[in-house]
Amino acid sequence: MFQTFLRVIGRDLMLARRQGGGGLLVIAFFVMVIMLFPLGIGPEPEILSRISSGTIWVAALLSVLLSLDRLFQADLEDGSLDQLALLPVPLSIVVLGKVVAHWLTTGLPLILATPVLAVLMQMPEDGFLTLIGAMALGTPTLSLIGAIGAALTVGVRRGGVLLTLIVTPLYIPVLIFGVGAVEASVLDFSAMPHLLFLTAILLGAIVMAPIAAGWALRLALD
Repeated sequence: MFQTFLRVIGRDLMLARRQGGGGLLVIAFFVMVIMLFPLGIGPEPEILSRISSGTIWVAALLSVLLSLDRLFQADLEDGSLDQLALLPVPLSIVVLGKVVAHWLTTGLPLILATPVLAVLMQMPEDGFLTLIGAMALGTPTLSLIGAIGAALTVGVRRGGVLLTLIVTPLYIPVLIFGVGAVEASVLDFSAMPHLLFLTAILLGAIVMAPIAAGWALRLALD
């Protein structure tokens, strides 16, 4: 089972490398969204500092949404999804492997780009480490929850819009606690309660999301 899990990850990473551009598109979108805020509201450091954490989190959320519609759709179109469903392991293991690969090609690059963009947004240095830690907990959750929406809308015409409507409300707790952790750190309060909530949400998503997405895929294939 674990070998199948690793093979699914390796397969999706190889496909992402061959197709190219997907991860770069997500990063480019992430950077562009954040760069629009100083242009739109002005370069005043105090204003940028006050909205920096919220801006970065919203941009990360939108960037993950941008990449979700192809999580299962490409496999459905070329018939790979039927073959993956026939593997002698629960479909939830396959889903989890694809989610890990998705995070490695989207969430991890977002985290790596975050410090530079935090400087651009004039974020106080006290919030840097908390922001990175919160995103390390939050971005996997975004991929896991997004997998449910992607599975529910796979094969649906114009499913990207429906996917956004399904997933966005589920992202709100991650957004609230992610921003709250950074704000607490900047204001010299403890960010630990917010990080613990993010950890709890992540653990719950690891258990529930692959199972729910696997059921949704079974229904789509049937």
